[in-house]
Amino acid sequence: MNNHSTSEESEAYIALGANLGDREGTLVEALHQLEDSEGVQVVRCSGVYETEPVGYLDQPQFLNMAALLRTTLTPEALLNVMLEIENRLGRTRDVRFGPRTVDLDLLWVEGRSLDVPELTLPHPRMFERAFVLVPLNDIVPQNEHSGLRGLITKALEDIDGKEGIRLWTTSVWDGGSGHSVS
Repeated sequence: MNNHSTSEESEAYIALGANLGDREGTLVEALHQLEDSEGVQVVRCSGVYETEPVGYLDQPQFLNMAALLRTTLTPEALLNVMLEIENRLGRTRDVRFGPRTVDLDLLWVEGRSLDVPELTLPHPRMFERAFVLVPLNDIVPQNEHSGLRGLITKALEDIDGKEGIRLWTTSVWDGGSGHSVS
């Protein structure tokens, strides 16, 4: 066994966003590439929401969503898969919080805490961002056992910016069926 995977499966929640080009198509392609990655399965996806930009405002609106993954990868290895997908889909990092073809953020892995230079878990700003919390709220079950459900519910009570989030479509994920693996 290599150091990039474990024998145990864990659940990981991720956020996906896009505001350049075919935003919806890029999110769908990112999900397919995740599903096609060894040790990663897309289990459940939120609706897709159109959201106002945060931080750097002079840019197009985003489409944002969240997904639950089941993975045998370590959090660091999963992050590397996500960064590779961003690069393949044309992500450049010119302006902090600026426009991007796609953005994949690892938010939460089974309630684990991690603080290494390349990754902090839980994601340090996830509970401050309505564009992350609203999609996550779609997919985290009421009986979720690691405490994430309670944290989301509490954060949503207090957060500003929910009014800038509009449902774009209820589903873009077909469960991975119907696409060919190239």
